[in-house]
Amino acid sequence: MKIALTIAGSDSGGGAGIQADLKTFQQFGVFGTSVIVVLTAQNTRGVRAVEAVPEAMVSAQLTAIAEDLPPAALKTGMLAEASLVRLVARAIRENGWAPLVCDPVMVSTSGTRLLSTEAEEVVREDLLPLAALVTPNLDEAAILTGRVVHDIPTMERAGATLRRFGAAAALIKGGHLSDDTITDVLVTASGVRHFVHPRIATTSVHGTGCTLSAAIAAGLALGRSLERAVEDGLDFVHRAIAAAPGVGGGNGPLNHLVPGPTAAG
Repeated sequence: MKIALTIAGSDSGGGAGIQADLKTFQQFGVFGTSVIVVLTAQNTRGVRAVEAVPEAMVSAQLTAIAEDLPPAALKTGMLAEASLVRLVARAIRENGWAPLVCDPVMVSTSGTRLLSTEAEEVVREDLLPLAALVTPNLDEAAILTGRVVHDIPTMERAGATLRRFGAAAALIKGGHLSDDTITDVLVTASGVRHFVHPRIATTSVHGTGCTLSAAIAAGLALGRSLERAVEDGLDFVHRAIAAAPGVGGGNGPLNHLVPGPTAAG
C-alpha cells in the first residue's frame, strides 16, 4: 500500500485540515500519515482559537515519519508561522520527499487569518520551489503573486507567475468566481488546462481546499500523472460537496465517504 503524508493543522470540527486529509487518503486507497503543525478550536461556525505546535514536537513528528514511513507523495496545508514553514521545508528537502502538493492555507472560510504575513514570503521562497503543484484559491493566488486575481485570464497569469517562483505547476481554484460554473485553471510546463464544473448551491464547502490537495496527493502517491490526479481530485470534491451531510449550523463539511476513484473503478 502506498503512503501519503499530510503536514497541516488539526480541525476539531473534522471538516478540514488533518482530519479531512486522512479521510480523503482513506477513500483513495492510500495509507495516511500526518504531522500536526497547528491546533485549532473550530466548528462549522468559525475558528475560536489557533495555537502552533512547538517546533521540537513538529520536528519529532517529521523525524518519526522519515525513519519508518516515508511517503510516496505528500501535501502541506496550514503552517501558521514563518519558523514552522522553514522547518517543514527543510525536512522535505533533507528527506527528498516528493512529489509535494502545497496548499497555501492563509485565511479560513470564516475570515480568520491562518498564516502570518512574514510566513507568506517564506512560503514563496522556501516551499514553492519544492512543489510539484501549488493549489491557491483566488485570494491566496493574489497574496502570493502580489497581483489582483479575479477572472480566468488573471488566474492563468497567476499560475505562470507561481511557476516562475519555482513551483512545477499551479492549480488556481475558481470557487470564489461569481459565475454559475466553476473554472479551475491548471498551469504546467505543457500549457494551460481548464476544468469546469457546475456550481452547486450550498453552504457545505468547509474543507474543500484541504480535501482537494489531499486527493491530488493521493493520486500522485498512486503513480498517476499530475493531470489525472487533478482531474480525479476535482471530481471527488465535486461529488463530496453534492453529497454533503448537512451537519453543523454554519459552513458545513463535505461528505468524505463518497467513493474515491479506486473504489469507483
